[in-house]
Amino acid sequence: MEVKNRNKKKKYTLNRDDGNIKKEFENFVLKHDHPCIMAQTVFSMDKVVLKTYEDFGSIETAKKLIVDLETYVSNYDFGSNDFQTFLAVFPDSPEYSEIQFEKILWKQLQNLHNIDKKEWDPEVSKDTENKNFSFSLGGKAFYIVGLHPNASRIARQTPYTAIAFNLHWQFEKLREMGTYENVRNKIRERDRELQGEINPMLEDFGNSSETKQYSGRKVDKEWKCPFHSKK
Repeated sequence: MEVKNRNKKKKYTLNRDDGNIKKEFENFVLKHDHPCIMAQTVFSMDKVVLKTYEDFGSIETAKKLIVDLETYVSNYDFGSNDFQTFLAVFPDSPEYSEIQFEKILWKQLQNLHNIDKKEWDPEVSKDTENKNFSFSLGGKAFYIVGLHPNASRIARQTPYTAIAFNLHWQFEKLREMGTYENVRNKIRERDRELQGEINPMLEDFGNSSETKQYSGRKVDKEWKCPFHSKK
């Protein structure tokens, strides 16, 4: 798979056209045979809502992003079997180390939570130590995927720093359709073929807290999630 060679230095420029940036992500997923077949599906069907932002981690960005996420949720067709992904891209970000990226990712998520006026999705836990934790924004649970050029996982070495917000409802829908296990196993098989091993942080929802998976960095047993939910 050609994606193995994607970890290259890249220059970042402000005010790049969103359409061009979306095309770069589409090429990353489709032309390089990305292991996540769900990502391939949403890009091939043009089911990706992509928005660009400046100042990754800032409260100003959080204010813009929460509005866009609420709009995304309100427009989502929960009666359809078609899935979508919301992709927040930060094209002016420098290239971070994995630890730097993880720190700013959680800062951005904390800022989003702090200004989110909607209640936490009752279908999931807000306790980061709980195996049923999932991040809630706009009243809906999301599985967060951190992406950046210097990620250790090849599948996460995207052209620009980004956060993929995937509604947790989609995973429950796959279970309802009886295809979740097949999709999961196929993705893991393709990821092993690409990287030589599956992501050691991956766990099925309900087996352990998914917070360890968000940044893509391999963390040890002593790692503590820096997020704190509002009382």
